Amino acid sequence: QVQLVESGGGLVQPGGSLRLSCAASGFTLGDYTMGWFRQAPGKEREGVACIHLNDGIETYADSVKGRFTISGDNAQNTVYLQMNNLKPEDTAVYYCAADPLAFCGSRNYDYWGQGTQVTVSS
Repeated sequence: QVQLVESGGGLVQPGGSLRLSCAASGFTLGDYTMGWFRQAPGKEREGVACIHLNDGIETYADSVKGRFTISGDNAQNTVYLQMNNLKPEDTAVYYCAADPLAFCGSRNYDYWGQGTQVTVSS
C-alpha cells in the first residue's frame, strides 16, 4: 500500500529556511515521479517542484527557482524540499505526491500525502 507522510513544516520568518520531508512506503522511490505541490487559502493547488530520480529529472516553478531544491534519498525512500529565502507568499499547505507514470508538469498524481503547513511571517 502506497503511503506518503510529510513533515518539516512550521512557522518561519521571511528570509528563513525550512526542509520538508516526504517519507514514502509501498513503492521504490526511484521508479516514481515525485512532486511537491502547495495550496494557499483561496488559491488553486500549484506545482512547486518535481523529481524523477531514475531519469535524473528535476523541475521547478518559476516562483521558487534558485530558492528551493528538491532531492531524494533512495536508501531512506524519502524526498526532500529544501526551502531557502522564504517569502510570505510561500505560505501554504505543502503536499507530496507520487505517481508511476506522471511527467513533471502534470497535476494528475495517484497518491498524495496529508500536507504540512508552512507559514512565513514576521
